[in-house]
Amino acid sequence: MKVKRYLAATSREALRKVKADLGAEAIILSNRQTDAGVEIMALADTDMTSLIDAQQTDQSRPQQKNKPALHEIKADFYSPAQVSQSDLPKTEDTTAAAIPENIVSEEFVQALMKEIHAMKCTLEDQLANVAWGNKAQRNPEKMKVLRALLNAGFSPLLSRRLVDKLPEELDYVQSMKQAVSALTFNLRTASDDEMIKQGGVYALIGATGVGKTTTIAKLAAKSVIRHGAEKVALLTTDSYRIGGHEQLRIYGRLLGISVRNIQDADDLQLTLSELRNKHIVFIDTVGMSHRDQMLAEQIATLSSSETNINKMLVVSATSSDRTLDEIITAYRKFDILGCIITKVDEAAGLGVVLDAAIRRKLVLHYVTNGQKVPEDIHAANPRYLLHRIFSAKPSDPAFTLQDAEFALVMSKNTNLDNHELKMRAGTKHD
Repeated sequence: MKVKRYLAATSREALRKVKADLGAEAIILSNRQTDAGVEIMALADTDMTSLIDAQQTDQSRPQQKNKPALHEIKADFYSPAQVSQSDLPKTEDTTAAAIPENIVSEEFVQALMKEIHAMKCTLEDQLANVAWGNKAQRNPEKMKVLRALLNAGFSPLLSRRLVDKLPEELDYVQSMKQAVSALTFNLRTASDDEMIKQGGVYALIGATGVGKTTTIAKLAAKSVIRHGAEKVALLTTDSYRIGGHEQLRIYGRLLGISVRNIQDADDLQLTLSELRNKHIVFIDTVGMSHRDQMLAEQIATLSSSETNINKMLVVSATSSDRTLDEIITAYRKFDILGCIITKVDEAAGLGVVLDAAIRRKLVLHYVTNGQKVPEDIHAANPRYLLHRIFSAKPSDPAFTLQDAEFALVMSKNTNLDNHELKMRAGTKHD
């Protein structure tokens, strides 16, 4: 085992020397500031592994010594009467006497390894914070853009990916314009009223309370205006929520559209066959948690139909970032066509929901911002949505990152490789 000493002007340079000499898995034993610079004491990971193996070998070696060698075994044979108790080897006493008392236990080694690993993680976090501080000093304009993206609700992963693409020579205004341009490019949107123009069968799916029924009423109203009431039909599978189908029937009577209640997969197929002459059919589904086991059954009912049913995910702009990620992950495996963002008027900002749409590469069709039918639904316009994000008033100081918190947040996930980072960030704009 060889403990090596590394001396450099800065901790970052010293750590670079350690990685170059001992590898990325090197064990950092200590670090301190000296007159000559930063001193780091490190140990190769292979040396630590060999130390553990040596300790385990030492524990088993005394027992092996008690076994007689081949040349020590006498060739004489004794009868049972000739062998006395005094002639038998005292193996237990000899083994106990041969084991030294100063052998380090395996529990101690494991505890030592945990402490060393904790020290290593702490040092990496400190060095990452220092690195981000140095980066902020070298590229203050980029750090301003990064801070603006984070405060707008975009994830650190997507924000860092965007900032890394910005040229060094741009000032803050130019960098922000290019960052917004990249976000606009990566936010996939459908053409104006694409689904209403093309027609077909559309099922709105999503969590409870995101506004699927009201959104269907708005889409149906726009379809009636364009194609007439005789070309539009409404179906509902929502028999769980009290008054769920009644709410849709009220909208149907106001629009002059027939509303049918679907019981099972066979009923759905029969009804769609009868409505094959309709230009567009909307299906209101039961709202349920993305963790509910019945979700798969509901999707299976829609997929069993011979008629192609386009599944449109409805998400609320008021949802948190982690909740949106879980919801989109759960529904993406069901081959969704796109998404509709609701409750834009109730959300403090749109950065979180647009960040999820960009990273997950969802096609955004509509956004809704109220209860009025059909006024409060609009085709997705990426330029308007992003302009609304960055032209909003500054957020509450309680949710604004300070310098120390900013460095701590951005120092996470720095070990992701470039391919994984690109896949998770979802950006492709150069």
